[in-house]
Amino acid sequence: MSPADQLALLAQGTETLHSKPDLLKKLEEGRPLRVKFGVDPTSPDIHLGHTVPLLKLRQFQDLGHTAVLIIGDFTARIGDPTGKNSTRPMLSMEQIRHNARTYEDQAFHVLDRTKTEVVWNGSWFDQMSLLDTVRLLAKKTVAQMLQRRDFKDRLAAGEDVMMHELQYPILQGWDSVMVRADVEIGGSDQLFNLLTGRDLQEKEGQSPQVVLTLPILEGTDGVEKMSKSLGNYIGVTEPPATMFGKAMSISDSLMDRWMPVLLGRTVDPNAHPMEEKKYLAAALVARFHSTEAAAAARADFETKFSKKDLAAADLPERTVSQSPIWIVQLLQELGAVKSGAEARRLIAQGAVRLGETRVADEKAQLTIQPGTILQCGKKFFARLAPPNGDKLP
Repeated sequence: MSPADQLALLAQGTETLHSKPDLLKKLEEGRPLRVKFGVDPTSPDIHLGHTVPLLKLRQFQDLGHTAVLIIGDFTARIGDPTGKNSTRPMLSMEQIRHNARTYEDQAFHVLDRTKTEVVWNGSWFDQMSLLDTVRLLAKKTVAQMLQRRDFKDRLAAGEDVMMHELQYPILQGWDSVMVRADVEIGGSDQLFNLLTGRDLQEKEGQSPQVVLTLPILEGTDGVEKMSKSLGNYIGVTEPPATMFGKAMSISDSLMDRWMPVLLGRTVDPNAHPMEEKKYLAAALVARFHSTEAAAAARADFETKFSKKDLAAADLPERTVSQSPIWIVQLLQELGAVKSGAEARRLIAQGAVRLGETRVADEKAQLTIQPGTILQCGKKFFARLAPPNGDKLP
């Protein structure tokens, strides 16, 4: 592709591109660009929100450029609030190493391993003396650091901003100097840190990196940023049926927002929304598993929900601890709910069924027959068996 055609493709789906002329100039040099994406391994699993920048990074790779994946083993020890209004907790080195290795493996569900450099930023930061650190921090002012929006918001609300947090954007920016990045990709909440990298590169006599930011993916609730801690995520290593079912649970309005970000196309206004959602769900399963797994997940979903033929569906089998058993206890020990209050709420809403019978009494004592199907809400299904000893399997 010509540099102009590459630019047009790479600009698709971006929120910020600073700047198009700079990127075009770099593309016209006719060499593989070094495209940086940094991650702090604060959790072991990658979800769809993480894949948004990874997909753009893969796009660069497919055009012949080199991905530089920075594992922030050092910066994870500091903790970047990343747009949140509180200090992120520091992790132990053992946690960070475990998360980093898992994250690295999962990233290659998207990236081309042969065109990816993986570097850990502890390889340079752990070698720096206190004097080296002070000299680095002297390259930026406190006033400049306090321009970061979440810092400004916290100060305005009378909340603390810790000294180590002010250093984080400088450390992330120094990563760009160390790997001589031509381009850096990040979420829209990372814009300040990415621009700091440009500034530091200029101070070091390097050509400043192009900054490319992408939308933040909302979670399945359609409200908050996708997060494992909020439970509104779809993990890239989740089983196909789980991934398909979670995608089908999102609202039509959220589907409108997900489709361009994840698949690069808009929802077909002439198609039925349910069919478009099945297309989205199947495309995600195919991307992270296979087309065969996507077809099987769709068929299983349609068996469960479209045809209402639960008897033929592939459901997990669970042995209960006792029979008769109190319905609230049953839901809790199977993991269908997180609390007794949630169990009572779902029962009151008519969202709990045992076989063909809706359970409407929160005090009900249920006798479990072999093969009885329990349904709780829209996502939890299990095929039950009477007690086998005193424990669940």
